[in-house]
Amino acid sequence: MLCNSQPVSAPPELPPLVSAALSLSGRRGFVSATRNETGRLLATLAASRSGILGELGTGCGVGSAWLRSGAAEGTKIVTAESDPQLAKAVAELFANDERIEVLEADWTALIERGPFSLLFVDAREAKLSARDVVAEAVEPGGFVVLDDFTPSMVWPPMYEGRVDRLRQEWLQDERFTTVEVMVAPDAAVLLATKR
Repeated sequence: MLCNSQPVSAPPELPPLVSAALSLSGRRGFVSATRNETGRLLATLAASRSGILGELGTGCGVGSAWLRSGAAEGTKIVTAESDPQLAKAVAELFANDERIEVLEADWTALIERGPFSLLFVDAREAKLSARDVVAEAVEPGGFVVLDDFTPSMVWPPMYEGRVDRLRQEWLQDERFTTVEVMVAPDAAVLLATKR
């Protein structure tokens, strides 16, 4: 019965590689991973890109798996994880896919692999301090995606009763055209295109 089903915004089926990454995430005790709503946006954007796609902060590989699920032919995905054991586990997860490379390194090591046509900024440190570095690492017309925002319907954007400076700075940075996209009632991402 349709009226008794849980509300969902997309088909509940997940790409096999995403399911495998979510399974790894569960086994590793991660309480958060790239949300499916954000993942579907990443896959959609990846389908329009060529060249190199990157992820700053691999975690258990869920974001990279979503990128790969939509990646166009000829694209390569490079992701960096600083935890050696986690990087090894994710590299094993992606071992049969030559289009995904997992670096056992801090997110800063990934920057040298650009320019990126799409860069998913998932590492907290990179979100907080790396806008200038990211601007240099993304090609003109390239996308930057930052997730884990709570939707804000006011200007300046607010979070927990204060101005959300990070979001405000991205939305006003003249090197990018940036929009906040609500992917679920409680989740938003910033999508920036480098000018």
